[in-house]
Amino acid sequence: MNKQAQKEFDILMANYPQLSVCAQDIFASFELIQETYLQGCIVMICGNGGSAADAEHMVGELMKGFKLKRPIIDRQRKRLVDAFPDEGDYLADHLQRALPTISLVSQSSFLTAAGNDLAPDMVFAQQVFGYGNIGDVLICISTSGNAQNVINACKVAKANQIRTIGLTGEKGGKLREICDVTICVPANETFRIQEYHLPVYHALCAMIEAELYL
Repeated sequence: MNKQAQKEFDILMANYPQLSVCAQDIFASFELIQETYLQGCIVMICGNGGSAADAEHMVGELMKGFKLKRPIIDRQRKRLVDAFPDEGDYLADHLQRALPTISLVSQSSFLTAAGNDLAPDMVFAQQVFGYGNIGDVLICISTSGNAQNVINACKVAKANQIRTIGLTGEKGGKLREICDVTICVPANETFRIQEYHLPVYHALCAMIEAELYL
């Protein structure tokens, strides 16, 4: 971990000392996500309700610059300029390097079709089955750790050698039993758990970005 990534981790621990109980799992999640991106693989994220919003939020931080600008590299710029001499520089100036991340909560047509034609608790699992490959990571967000559609997605991921990270509450629920790493924040009420989830995944996004783009 480089100095800036370590600094982001240290800031999280300083601002939220209660999270020291899951510091090891936060660090392990960082290492797992970092390895995924270095291998050219993708991250998928799922959750329900507020956790669905958190899934979308994480995608927003990873797919473009979060705390860093992430300008595209020279050969990428050249490709655009060669293809479109009049507009290539504009395109290059308004693109940023991305950390490939897919929210599984966004596709309303698919979600309603799968919920009707397959089963409501398989809507995330079907996407993991369709998108996922060995080396990818699935981040499973559930305040209880027991959301069945999230659990099913996790099971499909595990069966297909897709690594899994759980983000849940103090008890951990079923996710704690089946995820490769589970971050169990020290709270039991749904809204309190979500209040801890935000700084945790913000720190993870900032750590990954610092590690890969500084």
